[in-house]
Amino acid sequence: MSIQQRISILFTAITAGILLVFMLIVYFSANQNRKSEFYEILQKEALTKVNLLLDVKLNANTLQTIYRKNREVLYEVEVAIYNQNQQLLYHDAVDIDVVKETPQLFADIQDRKVVRFSQDSWQVIGQLIELEGEHYFVTAAAFDAYGYRNLENLRNTMLVAFFLGLAIIYFIGRYFSIKTMAPITGMISEAQKISASNLDLRLQVANNNDELGDLADNFNQMLERLEKSFDSQKQFVSYVSHELRTPLSVIIAELELSQSKKRSKEEYKDTVELTLAESKKLAKLSSTLLDFAKASYDRSEVNFREVRIDELLLDASQELQQTNREYRIDLDFEGDFDEEDITVLGNSYLLIIAFKNLMDNSCKYSENQSCKCRISIAENMVQVAFKDDGVGIPEDELEEIFNPFFRGRNKSVSKGTGIGLALVERIMTLHNSKILVKSTLGKGSIFTLYIPNLGVSL
Repeated sequence: MSIQQRISILFTAITAGILLVFMLIVYFSANQNRKSEFYEILQKEALTKVNLLLDVKLNANTLQTIYRKNREVLYEVEVAIYNQNQQLLYHDAVDIDVVKETPQLFADIQDRKVVRFSQDSWQVIGQLIELEGEHYFVTAAAFDAYGYRNLENLRNTMLVAFFLGLAIIYFIGRYFSIKTMAPITGMISEAQKISASNLDLRLQVANNNDELGDLADNFNQMLERLEKSFDSQKQFVSYVSHELRTPLSVIIAELELSQSKKRSKEEYKDTVELTLAESKKLAKLSSTLLDFAKASYDRSEVNFREVRIDELLLDASQELQQTNREYRIDLDFEGDFDEEDITVLGNSYLLIIAFKNLMDNSCKYSENQSCKCRISIAENMVQVAFKDDGVGIPEDELEEIFNPFFRGRNKSVSKGTGIGLALVERIMTLHNSKILVKSTLGKGSIFTLYIPNLGVSL
């Protein structure tokens, strides 16, 4: 069942429930009013016959004749009159006698003065009337045919109006559901045209001020992210293919050359050294790509624990200098820190990778292959700044340097994979941290990390 049909049926059902409640209220109120009005008629009819019989002294036979003649065409009120000794003085029709006057009934009338009750379909009233110092028990009973007929007409009219109204409401609801769902239907039609080959298509936003406009905007934003993701994947495949093909081509060429003819020991040594260098490039690239994949995990999949930033910086500098003995890394701690100030909730493996990448970049681009690392604490943040005295980064490239595989104009100064800074940024994002860069051409760059310490709830 479509949403349009569900909306129409639900709208109709809710309206039907409301109408049914009001119809029941109207019907039972009308029935209650009919009862009350008919009891008043019985009471007046009883009082009239008492006056005619006892006050005007009209002949009882005459009253009975009038009753019997009227009863043939009307639902005449049957009246019975008793004296205070409960002896029958008058009865409209003793042979019919709908009301059976019992001692209990007389006692109730004596106590309550007026008694009202129903007997089968007849309404009955009993009352105590005082006339010329004498008390009389009077009962009156009749069937309210006119009232029941009006009640039945009211019920039939309401039922016809109810079902007719439901039909009208259903089609009105159907119309409005179609009108309401029309933009969504259009969005579905447009979305079905979008595939991996045309991710540049976007949904049309008719109104930015309603929920459908927000939905279309969010869907378009998702398409933009998907398009960037597809482009990144294509770029990734192209980059990896190129980076893998170059060293592999060199290795294959050297090995084929060595196989094709005899070479001197020096030539074999050069071949081995070249092959080893290219193999190391492959190993570094694969290791970097693996780290990049780990940094792209969802935060819930990464193991976080309390770690000290100063200890991780020392580990990173030692690991980097073991493989690059010419590097000089200076760690400068500004002020005295409590353990809580320098401790963060993080993944030590990923943080060391980020620190090593920034230290490595600083050393590679500095003339004296040095990196100045300054650690400070401010506003529950551990601030780690990595400074180099290199060539600097052009201003128009600052927004691009964190994109994977981006290589700036200064790539000739030092070779790299183009993944390092993108890897650092993703690691910082995983740690709810941020990285800022300041750079001046010819003077160098400063990369500053802002990592929340234990005083901040992650």
